Amino acid sequence: MTDRKDELAANLAKVERRIAAACAAAGRERDEVTLIVVTKTYPASDVRMLSELGVRHVAENRDQDAAPKAAACSDLPLTWHFVGQLQTNKVRSVVGYADVVQSVDRSRLVTALSREAVRAGREIGCLLQVALDAEESGREPGGAGVSPGGRGGVVPAGIGELAGLVADSPGLRLDGLMTVAPLTGRFAGRQRAAFERLMDLSTDLRRAHPAANMVSAGMSADLEEAVAAGATHVRVGTAVLGVRPRLG
Repeated sequence: MTDRKDELAANLAKVERRIAAACAAAGRERDEVTLIVVTKTYPASDVRMLSELGVRHVAENRDQDAAPKAAACSDLPLTWHFVGQLQTNKVRSVVGYADVVQSVDRSRLVTALSREAVRAGREIGCLLQVALDAEESGREPGGAGVSPGGRGGVVPAGIGELAGLVADSPGLRLDGLMTVAPLTGRFAGRQRAAFERLMDLSTDLRRAHPAANMVSAGMSADLEEAVAAGATHVRVGTAVLGVRPRLG
């Protein structure tokens, strides 16, 4: 156990140095960027050690794994982010522990989240997941679902409508935007350009919703590009916890 905690501490220190260097290079203050550690597939014992090491934000993408883990760690001072594609039949469970849902991509999900948040007496932060590879896919504005690259997300043209729905829904708080660097289309292999596009969309969003200033972008391989573009939150898993075992 001590060896694992030492490993996590060393990995966290490396990631911290990367974020600090990226902030310095971009002329940003270090406290402008929040680290979210993606703990999916790893046990509650790792989450507990991360908390002891000062981590305050963790993320999960599968409710069946996240719900028991969050319950086991309910005594810890953590903010839980849900980052996976969320089916409406899982919303009640997710609202029970998630403080922020980063994968809001369709009106039906907003309606379900609002209903369950009100029922639970909670306020849930919402990020709209943007499918940047959808701009050239021919989907109708306002469409959502699975992007050409196989990821969820609302098309950029649909952000305003979906944001308005979140902002007007009881129990929900519109916090900002999230994306994953596209694997296909004009942004494939161009993470910095993708994240800069997300920042432009964030600027547009904040004209109507000034408090929705959270921009979640960048992971273990491309956090520097995200910080350079202006991301406020980076989601790092492998660089902290190690290479994930194959699920099979």
